[in-house]
This record gives sequence, structure tokens and C-alpha cells, in this order.
Amino acid sequence: MSSDFACFLFDNGSFRADSTRSLRRLAARLEERLGHPVRAVSLLHSTRVPAEELDGVAAQLLEPALDAWFKERPEGRALLLPLFFGPSGALTEYVPERLASLRARHPAARAVLAEALVVPEEEPRELAAALADRVRATAVERGWRRPKVVLCDHGTPQRAVTAVRDRLGALLARELEGDAAAVAVASMERREGEEYSFNEPLLARRLAEAPFDVGEVVVALQFLSPGRHAGPGGDVAEICAAAEEAAREAGRELRTAMTATLADDPRVAEVVARRAERARALLAGAD
Repeated sequence: MSSDFACFLFDNGSFRADSTRSLRRLAARLEERLGHPVRAVSLLHSTRVPAEELDGVAAQLLEPALDAWFKERPEGRALLLPLFFGPSGALTEYVPERLASLRARHPAARAVLAEALVVPEEEPRELAAALADRVRATAVERGWRRPKVVLCDHGTPQRAVTAVRDRLGALLARELEGDAAAVAVASMERREGEEYSFNEPLLARRLAEAPFDVGEVVVALQFLSPGRHAGPGGDVAEICAAAEEAAREAGRELRTAMTATLADDPRVAEVVARRAERARALLAGAD
């Protein structure tokens, strides 16, 4: 590829600096792995983080970054690498709409959107193994032997994204056989309405039901970067603290611990690199 080619690694975005730092570390790893420039950008939110919290380099959003790239290189080629577990609305609706707008402004440019981390035709064994390793590390850190485990994702209006959680949960249970007393799945939150009940159970409910309402429970975070949901003092941590308090009031002792997020695991970089290599063929075909 020429100097008119670059990859844009993007996540949904966060108001917290740790999320952008995590994304930038992964972009640097991918750049080394792929041998091409990889820019870290977000769909939303991240530009609200002060630059001084990001080593003086302000965060960028995907559409403005692509627009600037194509203005400098009217026939430029861009590969968009989503840091998403599954086919969320951001990938099936929002990004395609933004790309259509960019193509109208830069008709000679080309951009291709790569696939999400988990695709239907491939078992996400590397991601399940990464999750399992984080569970084991958390258990060792706490001195726990065979804790119960809850795999927790964000929650989604897209049934196909919840199906990804369930696939990872089944593989995680297999990975942790002998190391966990029980393994189940949950979502952090969901939209109101019966049509979104596929997200159930919510984490708060899971931690109030046997056998996860007592004893030692590791919450395996199906989140890629820390932020207001999965970071220290975030939403998941608050749900766990509330569950522990409710257990105490009911005369039970519940102890929870969250794993680290996943983006820093080298296996995530390898999966994204495979998605990039697959999408490059489509980009080449567009020429």
C-alpha cells in the first residue's frame, strides 16, 4: 500500500481518558503488526476529554478524521477497523451512513469497513481464552479457589450482539472447567420493553439469584477498554457494590471482583489484524 493508505481503529468513544489511552496502545500494536499507519479514533464522546489528560494529543472522531485524510489525499484509501464485539447498530447503521456522506464529498476516495471481532463463521476461541486468563488472574489476586463467574457485557438493542455474549459465555465455561464453580452470563443494562428481554438477566438480578448471590464471584468484563461502565468506580463496580450490600442485609456474604478489560491482550490485536487483512482484499477490489 502507498502513503495514501491508512487504517482507522475506532471504538464507540468515552468521556474517560483511560479509554482513549487503551485504544491508542492497541493502535500502536496493530501498526507494528500490519506494517501500515493505524490511527486511533472514536465515533463519539472522546473529544470531550481534555488534551492534557491525553499526553497533550487531543482525541479524534472517525468522520472528521477521515474527512481531513481525504481532503489531503483525494484518492486516498482507508481501512476502518471496528473495536466492537459484534454487529452493533454503530456498525450496521451509523458508520455506513457516515461513509455514504464521506463518499459524496470525496468521490475518488475509498473506504472499507472491516468486520467486528466475533463473526458467525469463526469460533471466538482466542477471546474466550483471554477472558478465562483474566478470570484466573483475578482469582489468584484475591486468593480465591474455584469462584463463580459471571460474564457481563454492556447490553444492546441488537439480538445478534447478545448472541455474541452467549457464544463467548459458553466458550468461557469450557475454558474454565475445573477452575470455576459455575459460569453464567448477564448484561449491565437493557432498554425497556419486552422486545429487549433477550438481554436478561441483568447483572444486578444475576447477583441476587443462586448460586451467584453468595460467596466469591468474579465478574468477567466483556468490555474492551475501561470507561464509565467498566472502569474503576464505573457502573459495573456500582452494581457489584450494591449487590454485596443487599446480600449483607439479607444475612449472606457476597464478595465480587471484576476482571481487567480486554483491549490490552495481544490476542485481541491478532483478531483485529485478521479482520484487517481480510478487508484489505475488498479495498484492493475497489480500485
